[in-house]
Amino acid sequence: MTTLVIVACYLALLLGLGLFSNRLFRGTSSDYMLASHSIGPFLLLMSLFGTTMTAFALVGSTGEAYREGVGVYGLLASSSGIVHSLCFYLVGVKLWTLGRKYHYRTQVQFFRERLENEGIGVILFVLLVALVIPYLLIGVLASGAVMNGVTRGEFNGWFFAAENGGVANWIASLVICLVVLTYVFFGGMRGTAWANAFQTAVFMILGVVSFVVIAYGLGGQDSFLANMQVASQAVAEKYMTREHMSQSIFFTYLLIPLSVGMFPHVFQHWLTARSAASFKLPIVAHPIFILIVWAPCVLIGVWATTSLAGVPPQLPPNGVLGFLVKSKASAVLGESGPILAGLLTAGILAAIMSSLDSQFLCLGTMFTTDIVLHYRRGKPLSEMQQVLLARGFIVAIVAVTFLLSLWNQPRVFQLGVWCFAGFTGLFPLAVAALYWKRLTAAGAYASVVATGVSWSVLFWRSGFAEKADYTVDLKLFGETYQTEPVATIFLCSIAALVIVSLVTPPPSEKTLARFFPKSS
Repeated sequence: MTTLVIVACYLALLLGLGLFSNRLFRGTSSDYMLASHSIGPFLLLMSLFGTTMTAFALVGSTGEAYREGVGVYGLLASSSGIVHSLCFYLVGVKLWTLGRKYHYRTQVQFFRERLENEGIGVILFVLLVALVIPYLLIGVLASGAVMNGVTRGEFNGWFFAAENGGVANWIASLVICLVVLTYVFFGGMRGTAWANAFQTAVFMILGVVSFVVIAYGLGGQDSFLANMQVASQAVAEKYMTREHMSQSIFFTYLLIPLSVGMFPHVFQHWLTARSAASFKLPIVAHPIFILIVWAPCVLIGVWATTSLAGVPPQLPPNGVLGFLVKSKASAVLGESGPILAGLLTAGILAAIMSSLDSQFLCLGTMFTTDIVLHYRRGKPLSEMQQVLLARGFIVAIVAVTFLLSLWNQPRVFQLGVWCFAGFTGLFPLAVAALYWKRLTAAGAYASVVATGVSWSVLFWRSGFAEKADYTVDLKLFGETYQTEPVATIFLCSIAALVIVSLVTPPPSEKTLARFFPKSS
């Protein structure tokens, strides 16, 4: 029970942080949703990194490296470090400037005014919510998988014991959902930003500790480097290279990190910044932080393929990290192993929750601002009524996400790739709205519809992410090239946006003067 007690204490600490932040709540909807634009450089860095480094980065990357090998790092981590910072600089700073100037809270508000169109807000709201829910599922599924992996064999005979004697996935997922819901419900954006900063520090520090402990548990040598050498030498050659990966698949994967430029929860975090100067630290430090988190997780996944790890053949990829944390912490530290296992599990859950909270809050903000307030007729809602509306929608989204997680789901990594592919398809719309004067509302509609239709068709053809190796084959000059679905979605979006915008009337001079002032 030691591991569970430590995890419970960590969750209680988070609840306390959320309740404390509620004492600083200023009673306005702006404070609840955007922390009154008071977030400085360090807190912005920690909250942005925490909300982008989801279970996809820890649990998903470890499981995928266990299945595919070390090439997983090149697929996303190395490119993400550069692309995310570029998105912060080219998209984030400009959207922050417009958001502060015109008092935006959501992406939908910006696109409505930039495109002079009401309907684009509705279709974007529906599509963004539809893409965020699978993103939420990544965290909820991973939390259950981790807790089940860490507690395997501990609860045989207990009424809540799952298969293999661990805490049932659905129980762990439910507890995580309730904890995140509580501190988001009471703390709003301020509580979310503080919780993200705290949890980012926790999972980065404990992630490194997990890496070291697992290395010692696998190698059995006296020095850390010697343990790494022993563990790495035991890995089969096919897992240590990316030779089995198609080059076309590898390069089309590089489009995935562009998705961060259209994440609605990242947009909301951008708007919390105190000033444009607050972006400097996140832009510089983000790639370094990605290296610190992703490199150990990928190596752990690769080492798990060896006989040294003792991973059961029937163990799903999502449970690999939790299993190794439990088994190797006990092997290295003996009786103190469960204590460290509890701390390391808390670190993994910290990464998961640091994304869930921002996404829950973002959906509540979008519903209140883009639907209720925008279309409401009659007496305006008070500040507190707006907060209560946001809280109510957050509760509903948490419930829906948890119920969906009870179905049999694919690997966390694969589900994440599909989710990000949808946001990548919308990225051209964000760039065009900021930098291309010729973008029209019709072009935006075409881009959004092209993204939604192409994503849905390919997702259906993949068996709803059940076909892990699903690709789109492209035939050119007698050669067949395998590509990731994101490439097709991205190209469909760009083609529709550009072609339709060029054949439809341009925006009004008034709108262009507002969003493209001559001084800029």
